[in-house]
Amino acid sequence: MTSPFKASFMAVHVIGPDAPLPPVDHADESGLVAIGGNLGAPYLLKAYRKGLFPWNNEEFPPCWYSPNPRMVLNPRDFKLSHSMKSLLRKNTFTFQHNQSFRQVLQACASTPRHGQTGTWLHQELQNSLFQLHLQGHAHSVEVWSNQKLVGGLYTIQIGKMFFGESMFSLMPNASKAALFMLCASLPDDALIDCQQETEHLRSLGAHPIDRSAFIQQLYHLRKQPYTFQLKEQSADQFNA
Repeated sequence: MTSPFKASFMAVHVIGPDAPLPPVDHADESGLVAIGGNLGAPYLLKAYRKGLFPWNNEEFPPCWYSPNPRMVLNPRDFKLSHSMKSLLRKNTFTFQHNQSFRQVLQACASTPRHGQTGTWLHQELQNSLFQLHLQGHAHSVEVWSNQKLVGGLYTIQIGKMFFGESMFSLMPNASKAALFMLCASLPDDALIDCQQETEHLRSLGAHPIDRSAFIQQLYHLRKQPYTFQLKEQSADQFNA
């Protein structure tokens, strides 16, 4: 597995299996905050509440990141191209949520990624994410065509903060359609964390913000109760 974050491993906190995670301002230049801890569901949830996420393969201890800047997407800033609007109007896809969470995880883990070998979404992490799903903290948005799952994403929710973890697509534009449905279903004051900055995310309306601003928004939004439900929305409400 190749991480997009190039850690120096210098002056990084190495912690025990049950030790609390350090604050995000302890991150090195790559965003690496700590190595160690565990990937159990309660520990994962605490990490996300602090603005950290794991990135490691099964052969190494958990590595906890909080990059600076942080890529985020405001739901109403999602950019829907004219071609995507046309595709959505054709009803090529149907959408569901939380019906096939485990299947979405497996598809995200097995989908080949440019520049990556292996997967960070290994079985131990999948099991913990499924526990968070059963507890109502993690959701899937599923894209179907001809009764087959052809795309989707999963997200971890804390209040009105949604951590967009991974997407997959087995048909052209299926993952974009999943992200569109997520954005269309969220209130205007919600925020989607996209973690790392890429041109693809920029093209969809995401933008980078300073880590300190991200943490400030996270601490505010995590206090806002919200029940996630997928909503049928018109593509015409989004800008191309």
